[in-house]
Amino acid sequence: MTPLPARTTAGHFTFANWEERSVTPDDATPKLAHASVTNAFSGGITAAATTCEYSIVYVSEKTGTFTGMQVLTGSLDGREGTFAVEERGWFDPDGAVHCTFEVVPESGAGALATLSGAGSYTAKPGEPSVPYTFDYQLD
Repeated sequence: MTPLPARTTAGHFTFANWEERSVTPDDATPKLAHASVTNAFSGGITAAATTCEYSIVYVSEKTGTFTGMQVLTGSLDGREGTFAVEERGWFDPDGAVHCTFEVVPESGAGALATLSGAGSYTAKPGEPSVPYTFDYQLD
């Protein structure tokens, strides 16, 4: 079977729910936290309610880094299925969140079983939705 050509898609997501708890004492520096998050994706990726878990390190009140795993069930440019992404990012003193994400190998199911790819987003303070881009390939 010939792989489909690489594609780029884009859209937006919103935070549907964010529940964060501190793992270290609140006055600790650096501070470690855990967040359970639900996102809603539209555009090239359509997923009404994702499952996402983050580990966050605050090195100051306004800066830090995070890693996370997110499972998306819905569609990618019209192909129905499920896949997981690993996320890595940081947030800066101005409140912007910068993130790159990559499909977890062999995590695709349904019409997305052979999915690979990577994407990114930057969330700016006060914006109701976050634009993303995603470069992917289906074998």
